[in-house]
Amino acid sequence: MNTLKLAVRGGVPVTGTAEWKALFDRSTSADDAIRSRTAAILAHVRRDGDTALRALARELDGVALQSIEVPRRLWGRALDSLDPTLRRALERAAENIRAVHRAFRPAAQSFTTVDGVVITRRPDPLARVGVYAPGGRATYPSSLLMGVVPAKVAGVREVIVCSPPARDGRPAAVLLAAAEIAGADRVFAVGGAGAVAAMAWGTESIARVDRIVGPGNAYVAEAKLQAAGVVAIDAPAGPSELLVIADDSADPVVVAREMVAQAEHDPLAAVVLVSASRPFARAVERSIERIVPTEPRAAIIRDAFAARGGIVSVSSIDAAIAFAAQYAAEHVLVCCRAGGGVAARVRNAGTIFIGAASSVAFGDYMTGANHVLPTGGLARGYSGLSTEDFYRWTTIQRVSRAAARSLASDVGTFADAEGLPGHAAAARQWRTA
Repeated sequence: MNTLKLAVRGGVPVTGTAEWKALFDRSTSADDAIRSRTAAILAHVRRDGDTALRALARELDGVALQSIEVPRRLWGRALDSLDPTLRRALERAAENIRAVHRAFRPAAQSFTTVDGVVITRRPDPLARVGVYAPGGRATYPSSLLMGVVPAKVAGVREVIVCSPPARDGRPAAVLLAAAEIAGADRVFAVGGAGAVAAMAWGTESIARVDRIVGPGNAYVAEAKLQAAGVVAIDAPAGPSELLVIADDSADPVVVAREMVAQAEHDPLAAVVLVSASRPFARAVERSIERIVPTEPRAAIIRDAFAARGGIVSVSSIDAAIAFAAQYAAEHVLVCCRAGGGVAARVRNAGTIFIGAASSVAFGDYMTGANHVLPTGGLARGYSGLSTEDFYRWTTIQRVSRAAARSLASDVGTFADAEGLPGHAAAARQWRTA
């Protein structure tokens, strides 16, 4: 792990140093090979539809698909055969997600700017949404729940799921069970960039969707970016990130456990502690060194800490908060004496956890908040997935005749200034109405 002391000026870490770049270069931009291969796959699916999807399944998954769509009866069979303990956990998670996202559904609002002018913004559910559920090396039924359940809460008419086929030609059984619990409408045994292309442009079997959400590998992320001109997408997602802001009131073993937990996701996971207490930081580092050798995913954890891990020493909590604003992490865990006050000042985070008991693992699975969050510093401008992602907003404007008379002259003047006489005439006809 890198133990760094960043230069701080005016309470803000100084940019441009080698240490800064090591922590902040978390871009998930695809290399040229991935970019060109993805473009070729998108073009193949756009041109050849289901035929391309079957060819890609043979080439990339080693599967001859009998059916692109997974029959509904197989979802129920997968759910019935699921370990009862896991089933209860999935059902509990789904209910919590449903309750939280129902509580935060947006509502129509109206506002009167001047007498007779009423502006309304109305949230309209999208008609069809596609949820990508990773398969293969990583199978995350929790992510499927996080995509499907909020969409159904929002009132999306049809929610489809695409996930890579296993050797039996179907997505993993736990994903099919999760689709049944979440209330998905259709599931397709299609993965990778081909799935994104199918959802973006449509094929004989898969109707085009209005938005694609859900995490995936580098090819999926690149495909979503390339398809963004024809379909809405959620925030580009990369490897997991955790920033811990802690002082010496925290338990170093608890903090170390949280860091190890997020590092086990991916060799490129970014896990950083920022603290104003150097003795505490050293205690966390020693705890990590004791814990990692006992972990089944120790090799992944070591790679993550070596590539994008760090312990950052700063002069004060103020400096730690300034660092967090610029780092813009997916997850921020605040373990400080005044945790609530510190969290209130943290900006540019996908989600914030206050206190050691608020383990990031709880948010990953069970609190009901969404775990599909911006990574790579994109929390500066993106938010986590929510019901709002499954609506589009319609603006409605109503102007009375009396209001039209009051607006006519000023609008005509405005239009003249912009060289649009037709606009001016359309407005001025109401001056004497």
